[in-house]
Amino acid sequence: MKISTRGRYGVRLLIDLAEHAGTDHVSLASVAERQRISIRYLEQVAVILRRAGFIRSVKGASGGYALAKRPEDIVIGDVLRILEGDMLVVDPLLPGQKETKFQKSLRLSVYNRLNDRIAAVIDRKTLSSLAGTVDPDESYMYFI
Repeated sequence: MKISTRGRYGVRLLIDLAEHAGTDHVSLASVAERQRISIRYLEQVAVILRRAGFIRSVKGASGGYALAKRPEDIVIGDVLRILEGDMLVVDPLLPGQKETKFQKSLRLSVYNRLNDRIAAVIDRKTLSSLAGTVDPDESYMYFI
């Protein structure tokens, strides 16, 4: 499983909107500039997130985008599943598809456990827990 640019950019868009929630609406151009993301690509991601009910848009001179829900009500796992599809490490068995004992053992002991761990992480993180976080590589640490 690899999270695509669509998933990564979508989460970054939502974090940016959460961090600028004090303003009425945020233009995608300003988000694109801050996040160093192509505005054309960001527009495509914004359409998906708007249709899913995570963000709302307002047209006009003072228009832009804002969160449609409170940051604490937006679960990162839900966002990634909307943008990426399922978050499974391997595709599930198709109806009628048989697996060998070895394949079943591998699925139960490795793949399902990985799926559970991934879900445990992404389903516990909310947008509010990520907004305002600082990149440790760009922060300063002082030792006394």
